[in-house]
Parts: sequence; C-alpha cells; structure tokens
Amino acid sequence: MNSSGQPAVRQTHDVRARAAVIISQLLVQHGSLATLLTRSNDDKDFALLQELCFGTCRWYYQLDAVLKQLLTRPLKAKDADIHALMLIGLYQLQHLDIAAYAVINETVSATRALGKDWARSLVNAVMRNYQRRHEELLPKATASDAGRFAHPQWLVERLRGAWPESWQSVLDANNLRPPMTLRINRLQTTREDYLQRLQQAGIDARAGLLADTAIYLTEACPVERLPEFAQGMISVQDEASQLVPGLLQLEPRMRVLDACAAPGGKSCHILESEHSLSELVALDNSERRLQRMQENLNRLQLNARMIAAEAQDTDSWWDGEPFDRILLDAPCSATGIIRRHPDIKLLRRPADVKQLRVIQTQLLQSLWRCLKPGGILLYSTCSVLPEENDRIIEAFLSTQDDAKHQEIPAHWGVECPRGRQLLPDPSGNDGFYFAVLRKPG
Repeated sequence: MNSSGQPAVRQTHDVRARAAVIISQLLVQHGSLATLLTRSNDDKDFALLQELCFGTCRWYYQLDAVLKQLLTRPLKAKDADIHALMLIGLYQLQHLDIAAYAVINETVSATRALGKDWARSLVNAVMRNYQRRHEELLPKATASDAGRFAHPQWLVERLRGAWPESWQSVLDANNLRPPMTLRINRLQTTREDYLQRLQQAGIDARAGLLADTAIYLTEACPVERLPEFAQGMISVQDEASQLVPGLLQLEPRMRVLDACAAPGGKSCHILESEHSLSELVALDNSERRLQRMQENLNRLQLNARMIAAEAQDTDSWWDGEPFDRILLDAPCSATGIIRRHPDIKLLRRPADVKQLRVIQTQLLQSLWRCLKPGGILLYSTCSVLPEENDRIIEAFLSTQDDAKHQEIPAHWGVECPRGRQLLPDPSGNDGFYFAVLRKPG
C-alpha cells in the first residue's frame, strides 16, 4: 500500500506494463486514475502512460468485446494485468497513430516487465490476429449497446430512460476528449483583455457561451504557457461550474458556506465574483484535498476559512451562526464528467447511485438548518441521472415545509420540474445539474 492507502502500482520502466498494472487495479476497484496515475518530475513517459490509461478506460467496453472474440478462454483472475495489457495493445492499434509493428513489439515485450514471459506468445497471437481480422471483429463487438457506445450496459439503459431524445448524444460526448476551459479572475482582468493576451502568446481561444468568465482553448496546453497563470489571473475550470456565483445571487457582507469545497475551484470563483463577503467557510472531509485548496487560494491571493469535517455532522463544525448562502456541490456518480474521468465507466456501479442518494439526502437535511431565513441553498451535482438530481430535490421539498424551489430563468440546459440540467456538450460544458432552494423569511 502507498501513503494514500491505495494499492501500490508495481514499478517498472516499461510504460505499457505500468499502464497494464494501473488498468488491472481499476478492474478490481482499487483506486482511481487520479490516485494510481502519479507522476514523477523526471517521468519522460508520463504523457504516453496517461494516454494509454485514459484511452483504454474510455473505450474499455468496446475493446473488451473485441478481445473476447480473440481469446479461446478467459484468463485467470491473477493474470488481469495480461488481460489489461492486451486491451492497451488493441487501443493503440485501433485509436493511436503508432506503427502497428511497434505496438505489437512493445506490447509483447511488456509481458517480461510484468514477470510473465509465458504470455509472450499469447499476446503476440492476439495482436496479430486482430490485425488480420479487425474488419470482422468490430461489427460483432458493437452489436451490443455496451460495445457500440463503450459504456457499461446499466448506464446506457439509465441514460436512455432519463433522456430518450438525447441519450445517444450524451454517450457520444462522453467518448470525446474534453476541451480545456479557463476561468478569468475578475479581480485582475477581463475576458476581452485575457483573450488578447492569449492571442499575443500564440494560443488560439474563444469566449464561452454560458458564463462570462469562461474561455475555451482550441488545443489544450500546459498551464505554464498561460499568461500570468502563476500570478492568479486565470484558472482551469469547466464552464458549467462557472455558473455557480451567479446562481447564488451573491451580495456584499454575506456569509457563505461551500459545503464540499475541495479542491476549491468554486470557492475561489465565489471570492473572485464578490470580494466583499463577510466570510467564506470552505468545508471538506479531506485534509489532503484542503491542502490543495490552500495552494489554489494562495496562487489567487484569496482567503477562506477552511474546516476539515463531515458536512452532515453539523455539531462538530458549525458555530450556530447561520449562512446567507450555502453551496452544496454534492458527492455524486460524476456521470456528467466521464469524458474527463473515463475510469468512472469501470469504477461506478448501480449500487453506488443508491448509496449516493442517501448521502445527498442527508447533506440537504443537515445543511438546511444552517441556512438563514431568506437565504439560498444551491444544490449541484456533476451527474446526469435524475435520481441524484431532480428526484432528490422533489423528495426533500416534500418533507421540508420551509423550503421553496426557485426557478432558474436561463437560456441554457434542460428545464426540469425542479432545477436545470446541462448535458455534456461535445465542444463545451460538462454535464451538470443545479437547483436553487430558498428558505422563506
């Protein structure tokens, strides 16, 4: 185990073997790409490692449907790394511009780095067989919805039921690479000014359509290339998330709570949008994530009071002084940001959604007592499943006499009975849900 409590990834200099170990860990629900895909400062192969892991996760269900046709019998559980290695090889042959002979040679060689020389002939046969038969293999692999859309079957069915007119476009958008989106710091610049700075730096960009702080880059680039990034003029944040300050209807001297705050993107944007708040309290149950949030605050020259605690346990952290505004960006299935975190396809299970609904309900009920009469609670998730969104709000309102749903007048998203839903846009925002609740008085 490593310091984060996750299984340690076997160390090897072979990038494909390293990727195979990471994918095999995901398949047994150990860690995530964020915890397993760690980078060393001198790791010259990190970009390829990241590409192999992200791409294999993104297309896993289609690649696996192809691989099953090429294997006479399934591998044993202890050889999950070899199974993952062959998926990685198929991903390269199918999606990357790497010479086929190099892919096959390197994938076969990776068996030695994994300590499994016996698999060399098997991996070689599978890769070459795919080369010969790929035209017949793919149609069979895409005969099922899981293979066609490269998503788990349960999620395809949930999305089809939730969005009968849009489910296929949601699945297709999930399989695309996400755009790199920036948020300007209004305390330091304007969007027009920063677009000019980007142009002068040779970086092609365009303004967002939903939030007046959003900028999309035509091509992703390291943050070090962004003008004045280190000085806090710009941050990386999806456009949907940038709608939060406007929906909170902030005013000077307000006391604001960000209940699930780390790593702090929304808290920072709140402080940039209304710099005369009396206080912003940033709450999170992870000390490590709060440390990362403090780094973001320092770079942006902002201040917040951070508390490490479980938001539901109000007796452990709340001082009894009510908040004018509460942001509850609730833990969720993250089905609206699959394109950014394709390992969600492997990690998420139907039972997880049921458990998350319990947490979401508990958070709403616990935090509502912390809201001042006349105040607003903004409930948001990065989910596209109604059971985590509109239905949670419906159930909460049915049991809470002093909670009123407030419509969101906007041109964006899908209007729900309670709140608005953004579905992932191929060239724009992630999938996000918002509901505004007001406490009368």
